[in-house]
Amino acid sequence: MDDRLFRDAMGKFTTGVTVLTTEFENEPAGMTANAFMSVSLTPKLVVVSIGHKARFLAKVQDSRKFAVNILAADQENYSRMFAGQATDDSKVAFGELAGNPVIPKALAQVSCKLVAEHVEGDHTLLIGEVLDIKLEEGNPLIFFSGQYHALAEKAPVV
Repeated sequence: MDDRLFRDAMGKFTTGVTVLTTEFENEPAGMTANAFMSVSLTPKLVVVSIGHKARFLAKVQDSRKFAVNILAADQENYSRMFAGQATDDSKVAFGELAGNPVIPKALAQVSCKLVAEHVEGDHTLLIGEVLDIKLEEGNPLIFFSGQYHALAEKAPVV
């Protein structure tokens, strides 16, 4: 099968959008990612998948910590910025959670210490032990078939 078919098939899985952040050489760094999931409740663990070509990978490996910022519906600009698609010079006024820079007003900020790495194909899976969490109210930014979307309001199921 060709790469495009694989990418198109994986794009049929609707995901939330995250910005991963860390501190490297006393400066915040980040990248947009949708390969994120919880792994364990006890201990509280999450996993992110980062491509080997991403400069962000070495920064997390050096800092041994990262945060996952689950973006709100009105934060598409952050996703584009950290994916290298920004059309303006916007800067982020980062917050801080358990020693990690975080995106203000993200629906969830999950601060982690790096506890394991697994190289799989052209990506490295980073396992983070959750140190702290901060939540906000709102709807998520979602990604489907290569495009950003927002949740539609639905009537409650009775």
